[in-house]
Amino acid sequence: MTDTLPPPVFSPVVAGCWRMAEWAWTPAERLRWIEQCLDRGVTTFDHADIYGGYTVEALFGEALTLAPHLRERMQLVSKCGIKLLHPNRPEHRLKSYDTSAAHLIASVDNSLRALKTDRLDLLLIHRPDPLMNPAEVAGAVAKLKAAGKILDFGVSNFTMSQFAMLNQWVPLATNQIELHPLHRTPLHDGTLDQMLALDLRPMVWSPLAGGRLFTGEAPDAQRVRATLQDIAARHGVAPATIAYAWLMRHPSRPVPIVGSRRIEALDEALAAVSLTLDAQTWHEVWSAGEGAEVP
Repeated sequence: MTDTLPPPVFSPVVAGCWRMAEWAWTPAERLRWIEQCLDRGVTTFDHADIYGGYTVEALFGEALTLAPHLRERMQLVSKCGIKLLHPNRPEHRLKSYDTSAAHLIASVDNSLRALKTDRLDLLLIHRPDPLMNPAEVAGAVAKLKAAGKILDFGVSNFTMSQFAMLNQWVPLATNQIELHPLHRTPLHDGTLDQMLALDLRPMVWSPLAGGRLFTGEAPDAQRVRATLQDIAARHGVAPATIAYAWLMRHPSRPVPIVGSRRIEALDEALAAVSLTLDAQTWHEVWSAGEGAEVP
């Protein structure tokens, strides 16, 4: 049995930083974006060591050095465990996974240096590693917590059985998963049932299907888009707000990650916090994604 720990506190919407390198902003422009997020109550920022070819954490940290007092107003999340084949990591021979204690500890130290902080509020293993040794991971997490380098620990993209196995060795705070009307598998494969049973809030990446909800030409994307637009018109909000409200309606209380530099995109997501869809409307979106009514 694992110890029971209070779950980490996230903001209702998380700011995703994975594309920050593409924004080509100055440090001052990055800081302004951070400040605008914080002013809206978006205090949680999602990172991974590999984002931007191992550059995004440093870009964020560079901006944070312009106003270091802001660190106490935010929660920093980062992920590790993927080794990319990239010029910034010439020692990597191919893309692979590594959840050894040495790699986890080194990755955290790298992230702390890049982000210009003394701690991560949440560390996640980015992808399941078939060679993961749970005892070794638990030992590394214990060392990192004892040193104050991480406050909480979780995983990303883990199946229900993978989560349960590791959770027996070390308390997991969340599972960061893909979920949207075009990818409904977590609703039915036990992933969200597990979060409910453990009273943990999942984090959701790609809540708008990477934009396919509004640009995709596949039949399911077109059906969902028309449905979201119709519901949005009924509620007087943006279609994206309905997509976020659909996620948030699940009783596991998913926390969506908004990976956009547009502050308006954050506002559309935040508008969903106070919008509760009734069950029929929720199933209306589900049915549009499925292309059929519920069984």
